[in-house]
Amino acid sequence: MPTARRGRRRDTPPPRTGGTEAETLRGFLDYLRTSVAAKVEGAPEPQVRTAGVPSGTNLLGLLGHLTFVERSMFLGEEVTDWQATFQAAASDGVDEVVARYRDAVERANEILDRCADLDAPLPRPGRPSPSVRWALAHMIEETGRHAGHADILREQIDGATGR
Repeated sequence: MPTARRGRRRDTPPPRTGGTEAETLRGFLDYLRTSVAAKVEGAPEPQVRTAGVPSGTNLLGLLGHLTFVERSMFLGEEVTDWQATFQAAASDGVDEVVARYRDAVERANEILDRCADLDAPLPRPGRPSPSVRWALAHMIEETGRHAGHADILREQIDGATGR
């Protein structure tokens, strides 16, 4: 049996969701949301905000960006500078950024709990609204993409792997 690597976590399998399309989409989105937040939790300073790649991407910035995406997609908040959402404030620590992300997810889920029809538009006063189905599919793609980035960045920082 291979020896465990430093920082290795037990890998969490994909969710076992209910039988409906909505339950499946929400189950996978919540699975990815939990995974990406876990990558940031416990990450040490200053590495959590240090760029791990030439583009400047860092763990704290990734989770901050996903917070803005959740708020934009499900809460209807407008973002004028998406690039700026990848920058964490110097005063932001891991706990604060994770808490803001979890708050955005909780608020988004409250909206989704009231959306029984996947074909219905999300409530967005004064702006074009995607369907709930499109928004869920997009958020699975967006969160999954950045969860992959977070996997690599966290492993570079302290060797932690797994979901």
